[in-house]
Amino acid sequence: MINSHVSSFAGLPVLPFTPGMALPDDPSAVAWRLEVEEFDADPEEFAALVRAMRDEVPAETVRAVVVGEWGEAYERALPVDLLVEAAASWTGLRAMFLADLVAEQCEISWLNHGDVTPLLAAYPGLEVLRIRGAQGLRLAPDRHAGLRELRIESGGLPAEVTRGVGAADLPALRRLDLWLGRADYGRDTTPDDLAGVLAGDRLPALRHLAVCNAENADAVAAAVADAAVVPRLEVLDLSMGVLTDAGAATLLAGQPLTHLRRLDLHHHFLSDEAAASVVAALPEVEVDVSDAQSAEVYDGRKYFFTAVGE
Repeated sequence: MINSHVSSFAGLPVLPFTPGMALPDDPSAVAWRLEVEEFDADPEEFAALVRAMRDEVPAETVRAVVVGEWGEAYERALPVDLLVEAAASWTGLRAMFLADLVAEQCEISWLNHGDVTPLLAAYPGLEVLRIRGAQGLRLAPDRHAGLRELRIESGGLPAEVTRGVGAADLPALRRLDLWLGRADYGRDTTPDDLAGVLAGDRLPALRHLAVCNAENADAVAAAVADAAVVPRLEVLDLSMGVLTDAGAATLLAGQPLTHLRRLDLHHHFLSDEAAASVVAALPEVEVDVSDAQSAEVYDGRKYFFTAVGE
């Protein structure tokens, strides 16, 4: 569950745009937030908001945009075409966050998207792309030379998206975060679908890899254990998921992880002994095994949950 909006993005404080507002002295020093007030707003309200920002904020100063509520996000896809049209003006845009909505507005697994691939074609200078929600999401760029960070937060990540990212040439990408989620919220990504990412052939600059919030965390850990991309990583993040003792043992039995700066396993289902063994095996690595979880029992059956689901 996500309960707060971002207050900063891409190193800039977030400032909501309101038509007719007094602009800050330096409009390039903020990340502009675009959001309508009502969850059931007519589509024209968001379109008018984007037009007003294009008219009132000097185009050359727009560096970062955060999109919040666009109106009925639970059933209507974010209107990417409006952002694509703005690309002719916002030539200096370097960072974009799509769907910074919190649980009380729309649960993460209800957020609707369509094909956001045109955004990457429209903004060749984009360096940071963050997407929350994955229902209906499509992302399959052939190549983007400038993207440095890509983060997809979801309660259930479609395999088509995972494969699309793994097949893309992203030579500058240093950080990739994929929240896999749960099958009952749309995840059908398997370790096989991660093959392109874990091979790393098209991600030569990758140094921070998060394959997290995974219901199938043990299977992911097994795939990572021998993944070709791992030796070049500085940070490996398998947090927020259902990692058990078996997954941790498989991870430690694989290739060495002693070169890592950080291994993030927080929110896990490890026993105290297994958690301690990971820390002991990597004395020079910052290992996060905080937020230990216990299975929830209903009618005599154990259930294991990711940190973020619905």
